[in-house]
Amino acid sequence: MSTDALTRPTYGNWRRPRRPGLGPLGLLGTVVAFGGLLVALLASLVSLAAAILVLVPTALFLAPLALRTADGRNVYQVLALRIGWMKRKANGSTTYVSGPLSRRPGGRFQPPGLLARTQMHEGRDAYDRPFGVIHHPGRNLYTLVLACEPDGGSLVDPEQVDIWVACWGDWLSRLAHEPGLRGAQVVVETAPDTGTRLAAEVLPRISPDAPAAARAVMEEVVERYPTASSEMHTYIALTYGPTGGPKRDVEDVITDLSMRLPGLLSGLVAAGGGSAYPLSAERIAEIVRVAYDPAVAPDVLSARAEHATTGLEWEDSGPAAAVETVSSYKHDSGISRTWLLTLAPRGTVRSSVLRGLLEPAPGTRRKRVSLVYRPIDPATSARIVESDRRSAHFMASSRGGLVQARASSEIRAAEQTAAEEASGAGLVEFSLMVTVTVDQEQELQDASITVRNLQASSRILMRSADRMQASAFTCTLPVGVLPWEHTLVPYQIREAL
Repeated sequence: MSTDALTRPTYGNWRRPRRPGLGPLGLLGTVVAFGGLLVALLASLVSLAAAILVLVPTALFLAPLALRTADGRNVYQVLALRIGWMKRKANGSTTYVSGPLSRRPGGRFQPPGLLARTQMHEGRDAYDRPFGVIHHPGRNLYTLVLACEPDGGSLVDPEQVDIWVACWGDWLSRLAHEPGLRGAQVVVETAPDTGTRLAAEVLPRISPDAPAAARAVMEEVVERYPTASSEMHTYIALTYGPTGGPKRDVEDVITDLSMRLPGLLSGLVAAGGGSAYPLSAERIAEIVRVAYDPAVAPDVLSARAEHATTGLEWEDSGPAAAVETVSSYKHDSGISRTWLLTLAPRGTVRSSVLRGLLEPAPGTRRKRVSLVYRPIDPATSARIVESDRRSAHFMASSRGGLVQARASSEIRAAEQTAAEEASGAGLVEFSLMVTVTVDQEQELQDASITVRNLQASSRILMRSADRMQASAFTCTLPVGVLPWEHTLVPYQIREAL
């Protein structure tokens, strides 16, 4: 092995947010436990039976909190998910029908679920380019979608790759200083090449006077080349919320976003994003339309290649029919399954750790990998890293005898995170979701095996988003749906559980 391979930078040091509280009980369970003990001690002054009468309900309440699944969920969370699924199935919320024959007014194909009440607006940036803004009225959130064509890693010096990674980390840290930014989403979508763009580029250029052999060769290339190639698209969705000042109308928000676009795009270019540009409202609608109905992808490309526009509107980008089951989501010409991240790669990794997961997967119609980021403001970041640092030292010193290797590693990671944050680095929470779309339900089993192999090569652990496949499918679309912003219970309270 060469010395260059040994000296290449490694990455990691990400940590799962530490829950406040005693062991697996969480903050709420710890408060109930100490409160129950205190009441039981007071009741024991009266009689032993009174103390037992207090301790038994407390223990019955704490037992489900202490029992957790492999992905960290307690019994109450599992029961809440199952009860919610049975309730939605009973009232028919798992089935969606739109169009002229539906009950929806206007007979249009509005996107379902979390996108049902969204509205699309469009503005112009400093270069007079149109960009779409998705408005989520329920949370008063606005989403801006960018597209980029990242430079490939082949034949690129390792030093350049490390520079790109550093610039990407700097771009993410700057998001914490964006006023009103609630979250960012990076979506990498891959699909087999339909051959439409190649045919539109080659066939019109064939001369009528060309020899028959040359014409046959070019036509065979157009016919066979797409079977061995694929297309890859990268989208970045930035979601903004109210900044705490006076309430502003949609026009003011669009104007504000248009002034932020140049700085955001320049940061993406420096991070290896290649040609970065904002997406118009029509292009966003096309992406959502193709995701729900993969069979129309060649038609969309043909219309855009021939007329430079499709005329598709946001209100018509949804599916005609969709059915959610426990482990899949059926929509128009496709059926999808989504997986959620449960454990990030442990230890140190190289910059290419997710390359296998991002590359096209054979046997699938479409695949989307969505990285979701929640930037944390500098004041909160300092408080979190100092709390983790104190907790790591306390856990290491509370064990008698020699300090365990894992505790020592926790101390080093906490100290490094605190030092980097003190020197100006940002802190973000992140997660990852993968959606695979196939043509037939029988192909889902093979797709599951493919995803299992891909996550093994990327050193991550994932679980299927059972009983919430429709919402998880929407969260992997580049439309700025942030899971923690669309929950009935705020994420601050759920973290306490």
